[in-house]
Amino acid sequence: MSGRRVLVTGAAGFLGRQTAAPLAQRGFEVHAVTCGEPRNNVSLQDLTPSGVANRVGVHAVIPGEPPGGQPAVFWHRADLLDPAAAEALCVEVRPTHLLHLAWYTVHGRFWTSPENFRWVAASLGLLEAFARRGGERVVSAGSCAEYDWSVAQTCSERETPLKPATPYGACKDALRRLQESFARLRGLSQAWGRVFFPFGPHEHPDRFVPHVVRRLLRGEPAECTSGTQVRDLVYVGDAGEAFAALLDGAVEGPVNVGSGRPVALRDAAAEIARQVGRPDLLRMGARPDRPDDPPLLAADTARLSGEVGWRPARTLESGLAETIAWWRERGAR
Repeated sequence: MSGRRVLVTGAAGFLGRQTAAPLAQRGFEVHAVTCGEPRNNVSLQDLTPSGVANRVGVHAVIPGEPPGGQPAVFWHRADLLDPAAAEALCVEVRPTHLLHLAWYTVHGRFWTSPENFRWVAASLGLLEAFARRGGERVVSAGSCAEYDWSVAQTCSERETPLKPATPYGACKDALRRLQESFARLRGLSQAWGRVFFPFGPHEHPDRFVPHVVRRLLRGEPAECTSGTQVRDLVYVGDAGEAFAALLDGAVEGPVNVGSGRPVALRDAAAEIARQVGRPDLLRMGARPDRPDDPPLLAADTARLSGEVGWRPARTLESGLAETIAWWRERGAR
């Protein structure tokens, strides 16, 4: 077995499924965890990227052995809200690295759900089990929702105040503080990836980019707000590669995970309409702006590029092209 074994939680999720291939390419033996049956008739075989094989793990549901020399993903099924399941997983896998992406992410509910608090406790239990079994480095997924959104700004890890306005943001910030303290106590290396606004294949269909893409591909009007809001949109495949690079290095503490190229949402929508060929169906301003919607939320990516040594491979245009192609293949459903 490889000398570096990474346990990836939330591996079947929107971001998590983008991490297996770059981790394997960096020499990790990847142990991917999902909490239950994949959604939308997607099999675990579908979740494994091309060029990466499946192998049997302790809780794996995919049989078979990879071709010689091919990197492997060991799939596991475990409910990480159950401390005993997290402990059993760490006992069997004995990961040297932990990429913790699992959280409660039900669209429209996660901002205020009490499930956020359960995940703080579950994450601490997972960290304890990881440390007890010889773990060395952990990287967890945070959120730009940890920052103070009351002032329009480009958010810096070292300078921007932290003032989460939702239970989701507050729980992410609380776990970040607890992870840092726990890592110091137990001698772990740790980093925290603050994710901004990923888009791409497998995103929830009601979010901004897929809403516009799907409506236009179906020949229907895409009704949006004014679109003057400026956001840091990062292609989800790039975000997955950023987390792999962060885990593979030695950078400590919070690191923004974004493109570093903020864009007005109306300009992103116009680019989608241009690529689909239906600018006539774009309806900017048809929906009211939310009064609490920050005019600017962008990532200062100096740490990501300068210290981690990672930059996104795709432009906004190429990322949108891949996203449009993915939805087109599925009939924009």
